[in-house]
Amino acid sequence: MSKIRVLIVDDSVVVRRIVSDVLAADPALEVVGTAANGKIALAKIPQVNPDVITLDIEMPEMDGLETLIAIRKIYRRLPVIMFSTLTERGASATLDALARGASDYVTKPSNVGSVAAAQQALRDQLIPKIKALCIKAEHFTTLPAPSTAVANLNRTAATPRPAFSKTPRIDVVAIGVSTGGPIALSEVLPAIPHDFPVPIVIVQHMPPMFTKLLADRLDAQCGIGVQEGAIGDQVLPGQAYVAPGDYHMVVKRDKINVVLSMNQAPPENSCRPAVDVLFRSVVEVYGSGTLGVILTGMGQDGLRGCEYIRDVGGQTLVQDEESSVVWGMPGFVARAGLADRVLPLNQVAAEIVRRVRKDRPGMDVKRGA
Repeated sequence: MSKIRVLIVDDSVVVRRIVSDVLAADPALEVVGTAANGKIALAKIPQVNPDVITLDIEMPEMDGLETLIAIRKIYRRLPVIMFSTLTERGASATLDALARGASDYVTKPSNVGSVAAAQQALRDQLIPKIKALCIKAEHFTTLPAPSTAVANLNRTAATPRPAFSKTPRIDVVAIGVSTGGPIALSEVLPAIPHDFPVPIVIVQHMPPMFTKLLADRLDAQCGIGVQEGAIGDQVLPGQAYVAPGDYHMVVKRDKINVVLSMNQAPPENSCRPAVDVLFRSVVEVYGSGTLGVILTGMGQDGLRGCEYIRDVGGQTLVQDEESSVVWGMPGFVARAGLADRVLPLNQVAAEIVRRVRKDRPGMDVKRGA
């Protein structure tokens, strides 16, 4: 297999050197060039023909957003990973970049204490994302430990679900998403009607600050309310709750109400928040009334959670490979035979509403009010 060709764009000489050294040490990767700003990068792209670009957001002359917009006019499918700072300004700029077609992002290592620690952070964050965007998931993804779901990996997505006397009414929608998630959510959630009769709980793999800004942006686009979840929030119909960065979000029964709780238990699937943690709690509270939805994302977070949903007679939808930025999370669920439907992104909202409106006449799929 040929190496993945990477072009590094950053105005910092030190950052370019650190990133170059880390990537060059991986046998699957080849650094084919560096650039100190967007103008130089645009000139180099046809010369070095990269498979992926790492792009700093804050640069002189031509910043990352301007460069990304110019790249997308010519190279619509070239993967671009933004390099952002873990600040509110950096988070806002990153979400702008994702909305304009960036494939993914990593946060710059900061306050890690040494060059070695910064290099390790890049190995842990950047390299997996480069590979996820450039190599089919089955070529590099580690299979999960044995479980019922893994035993079923050779089943197709069309495998009949276990026999239950009746398909239960859906009382909650739980969504898990990662790479490509902000764009996926911005297509799905605005198509949910304002009078949606059940709550929606969401895990989007993002760090602190990013999740709050994402929720605020989605809230401005949607007919339903969207907010970052907080401890004690009552889980209400027609509201969507995004798990805060660096916290697992769970639902709990509090007398007659369902409320949110947060914790910083160890990461699961290397993630906090983790989809599996949320889905597990949703199944404990709502049982067979759970509709799980797995959208684009790398890794396998959500596989176990969908197994829990399947075991209690709930329902699961996953995004298809063609419309996913990375078909890791939904791909694992589909190949395990845990999906009731595998759908392109532009059909997900309609299918959610169709299933929720069953036994609830009068609902429509519509945008906004």
